[in-house]
Amino acid sequence: MLRNLEIRDMLLIDRQALEFGPGLNVLTGETGAGKSILLDCLGFVLGWRGRADVVRVGAAQGEVTAVFSLPAGHPAHELLAEAGLSGDPGEDLILRRTASPDGRKTAYINDRRSSAEVLRSLSDVLVELHGQQDDRGLLNPRCHRALLDAFAGLDLAPLRAAWTARRTAEAAVEAHVAQMAAARAEEDFLRHAVAELDKLDPQPGEDAVLDTRRRAMQGAERIRGDIVKALSALGPQAAEGQLIDASRWLEGASDAAPEGSLDEPIAALGRCLIELGEAASGVEAALADMDFDPSELEAAEERLFAIRALARKHDVLADDLGTLAADLRERLGRLDAGEGDLARLRGAAADAEAAYAEVAQCATAQRTKAAKALDKAMAGELAPLKMERARFETLIEPGEPGPSGQDAVSFSVATNPGAPAGPLDRIASGGELSRFLLALKVCLARGNEAVTMIFDEIDRGVGGATADAVGRRLARLSEDAQVLVVTHAPQVAARAGSHFRVSKAVAGGETRSQVVLLDEAERRDEIARMLAGERITDAARAAADALLAG
Repeated sequence: MLRNLEIRDMLLIDRQALEFGPGLNVLTGETGAGKSILLDCLGFVLGWRGRADVVRVGAAQGEVTAVFSLPAGHPAHELLAEAGLSGDPGEDLILRRTASPDGRKTAYINDRRSSAEVLRSLSDVLVELHGQQDDRGLLNPRCHRALLDAFAGLDLAPLRAAWTARRTAEAAVEAHVAQMAAARAEEDFLRHAVAELDKLDPQPGEDAVLDTRRRAMQGAERIRGDIVKALSALGPQAAEGQLIDASRWLEGASDAAPEGSLDEPIAALGRCLIELGEAASGVEAALADMDFDPSELEAAEERLFAIRALARKHDVLADDLGTLAADLRERLGRLDAGEGDLARLRGAAADAEAAYAEVAQCATAQRTKAAKALDKAMAGELAPLKMERARFETLIEPGEPGPSGQDAVSFSVATNPGAPAGPLDRIASGGELSRFLLALKVCLARGNEAVTMIFDEIDRGVGGATADAVGRRLARLSEDAQVLVVTHAPQVAARAGSHFRVSKAVAGGETRSQVVLLDEAERRDEIARMLAGERITDAARAAADALLAG
């Protein structure tokens, strides 16, 4: 609820402090007195885009402050939290905005700097402005479905969940089709690469084993000749034979030699023959270990080169070829199994689509029922507004499926029997449009005490019983919400809980607008003026008393 509005040096107002009450608040005054200036100032502090030259001529700065009371759970609390401006839930919301003559504007929320965008987002949940230039959706067909849903009390959560499930299933199908297309584009490569890897079948660590074995065989090939020569030098035709001959010769000469002089040489030669035999055995064993088939070396080299060439081809380490082969086989397997998976995903998508269609059809049925009830309620509201011959119809047609269903909703009117029906703003005249909007707002109202509704001369062009009907409906709206009305109709003003008079005066060569909260006597005179004009008569006062008495 809007509690206070304080204006300083804005347009034709130098200083003005207003305190609004719950229920119906009316603003009256002669044409040109400046009633619209108050709405301009309120729009300014709410961040609405408006005229640029808002600072009073000669002032250094203009300023507007608005104070709102917010009940618990008001959507403004969430917006404030998102903007990092939340305070204690019980505190008032204070909006302040300043303007300088050069066009610079600064906004504050609870005395903290903010942006006009945050103000505008708050204004969407704080106030509703209705008039012949309605901007709150009653004239916008894109908003009509949401208005009908609110009238029907339709819970859109199941519909949104079904739509999300449908879109998720459809996205899974689309992603799988894209994956299969990409896989098919490389199918030939996958099949060739997997066949090549399977044929070679490289094992982890095989590269190192082959490289070590190859080096050993290559090394043996280089030194084997020298070892063979060494073995020949140690054999019977060489060292061994010469040692045997020397030993035999010494043994033959030992009998003729001085006693025992050759015993030690002969023994040493025996030991040498033993060591020589062990050396020859060792060399023979080494030669046996170095013995290899030349074809084995060729085979090892060919496999080693094949493994390394394949690793270079796929830009991986040789030991990672096995992992690569497994990955490529998996991708090929997904491709081979893709058709089955695609059929399963398409089945799930079809089930999700059917589930969405079922929930959407239920929503259509609820909307159709609510549309009939709204049309009937509108007929009941239009008759007292002297539009009993007009026809209001809520049209429900197939629309693009989405999270809110598959219905396109629009409000259509025909002002006279036989006249073509069409959108509100194209068919109805100014006065008719005002009454249509008021009737529609009354029908759509659902006790939204969290929002302040503003009606800007919505009673323009009507009078008498029709104006009285307008006043009754505004009073009915004000039972559940704060309502601000700019009006020229005394029938409307008489139903106010708080009545403000806007006047204009010239002092010191400057024109100023002033707003005054009227007491009961002043209200009587103001309503009498609205009835009779500038000269208030006793008859006008009596008529005012009758209106105030209800």
